[in-house]
This record gives sequence, structure tokens and C-alpha cells, in this order.
Amino acid sequence: MPTGPSKPSKQRKTNKAISRFVYPATFTRDPAGRVLVQFPDLPGAATDGSGQAEAIEEAIDCLGSYLATRMARKEEIPEPSTGKRGTSPIPVPLWLAPKLALYLAVRAESMSNSELARRLNVRETVVRRMLDPDHETKAERIQAALAVFGKRLAIEVQNAA
Repeated sequence: MPTGPSKPSKQRKTNKAISRFVYPATFTRDPAGRVLVQFPDLPGAATDGSGQAEAIEEAIDCLGSYLATRMARKEEIPEPSTGKRGTSPIPVPLWLAPKLALYLAVRAESMSNSELARRLNVRETVVRRMLDPDHETKAERIQAALAVFGKRLAIEVQNAA
């Protein structure tokens, strides 16, 4: 009969994949008064806007384009750092977040497109399209693919800052 607290199972696999799709960004003004946006975790990802609202819209677009390009090139996706003082959280665009989640799950498990297709009982081209940021995919199909990895997609609504 056990007498102490139970220990967590060693078989439990930890997954360091990104689960929150928000990247910190810095906002500064240039001498002309434009708002400059940079992403400390994403070298080369930068944009600007005439005011704060436009800069935020442009930042979301910039973030989506940057991550979609890395996905299309089959590159590593940098993990977002926790926001530090002087940064603002910028969400991954909704059109990209489900595909990014699937992309990260496939890479974390080193699963081939063919193997995922076999498990989903679909052609490999269907999986390729699911992972293609430029191809529209139904949410249900992405959800089914994420379930193969023991994951599910959840959407969170937050108050705007």
C-alpha cells in the first residue's frame, strides 16, 4: 500500500512545441513619427505604420508572412520568448495558427507527410496542402490531423489592451 504522494509517470513525454501563438514585439517611433515594429525572436521581421493602430495591423501581417515563409521553406520556427518590459504581444494571424500548430507537431514527432496521410486515411497531397500556408484547409481537417498527435485546437478571446 503506497504511503507517499504518487510520482508522475516517467513515460509522459514533454512537448516543447509552441502552444501559445503570440510573439513579443517592440514599438518605437522614428524621427518622422512613424511607429516602427520589430520582433526580438524573429531576426529580420520588422514593419511600421503611420500610427499605433496601423502598426499593430502591420505587425500581425508581418508576423504571418514571416512564419508562413519559414513554413514554406521547411525551416525551424523560433519559439516565442516571454514578453519583457517594453514589448507588446502580437498574435499569429488566425488564418495561419492552425497550420502552424500542425507544422510544429509534425516536426516535433519527425513524422513524414506519407505517415500522417496513412494515419488520416488520405492521400499524401492532402497532407501537403494542410501544411501549405497558401492553401485553404478546413478547420475540421486540421483538427483531425492534430488529434493524431494528441493535440486539439482551441481559440481564446482576450480583451484588447
